[in-house]
Amino acid sequence: MTTDATPGIDPAPNPHATEEQVQAALKDTKLAQVLYHDWEAETYDEKWSISFDERCIDYARGRFDAIETDEPLPYGRAMELGCGTGFFLLNLMQSGVAEKGSVTDLSPGMVKVALRNAENLGLDVDGRVADAEKIPYDDNTFDLVVGHAVLHHIPDVEQALREVLRVLKPGGRFLFAGEPSTIGDFYARWMSRATWAVTTNVTKFGPLQSWRRPQEELDESSRAAALEAVVDIHTFDPDELAGIARSAGAAKVSTATEELAAAMLGWPVRTFEAAVPPEKLGWGWARFAFGGWKRLTWLDENVLRKVVPQKFFYNVVVTGTKPE
Repeated sequence: MTTDATPGIDPAPNPHATEEQVQAALKDTKLAQVLYHDWEAETYDEKWSISFDERCIDYARGRFDAIETDEPLPYGRAMELGCGTGFFLLNLMQSGVAEKGSVTDLSPGMVKVALRNAENLGLDVDGRVADAEKIPYDDNTFDLVVGHAVLHHIPDVEQALREVLRVLKPGGRFLFAGEPSTIGDFYARWMSRATWAVTTNVTKFGPLQSWRRPQEELDESSRAAALEAVVDIHTFDPDELAGIARSAGAAKVSTATEELAAAMLGWPVRTFEAAVPPEKLGWGWARFAFGGWKRLTWLDENVLRKVVPQKFFYNVVVTGTKPE
């Protein structure tokens, strides 16, 4: 029985990394994870259009329902691994997936924001700063473990999944969504780099200069992008990710994929939003971006998923259970 769940004093957030820390982080992926996500924590929801209303509740629940199970809801206690600001677990709890939650992240800044979001929503949630390869909760604690876009940040994914299975109760389920596929990551990064280059160069000239962010903000985004390249460690072939889960000891493993046409729109849109002053983008832009994403998601789910192999979609979802 592991008993490392005694509450301690978690480290404080460090939202303003020094140049020396950034340079050190380029050679230390876990330090990079902490610095990058502490840096992003207070603005992360705005950057990724994260909210805790019907729009994101439906999105989170859709990711959860991508792999159908016949298990009754709600789960009693759920944990989010690599919680960020709590997007996935808090919205799943609001949709009725779990009654009580725990948020964990390597970044103190992210845990702080996630707990604040949970308090504002009136949800029963605790939190710990935690390394996914050594989760600070006892064996057989949780009925459900979830994560969104987290496995690709973890150096030893199989070890993290072993830890997930350890803290799950027998028969408990894990579900990780939003993991980049190898092919999807290639075209997403290519489109993002092209969009950034075009936008930041075109807005140097003439009347378009009013659409250019201050140079210091662009430089800060570039530094963050340098760390992002360090913290994004893996991409996954769906079958290979399922194999890692089985090697970790999981049962009933299955995968699904999502976002092909939607990713082709989503990545350029998000990059453009990061490159121009936010006041330039009003309600009309938001309606175009979200409406376009929804229409292309419908195309992905109802047409392309039936004819295009899984590995070409951007996001991978994997689930499995702890053997009884």
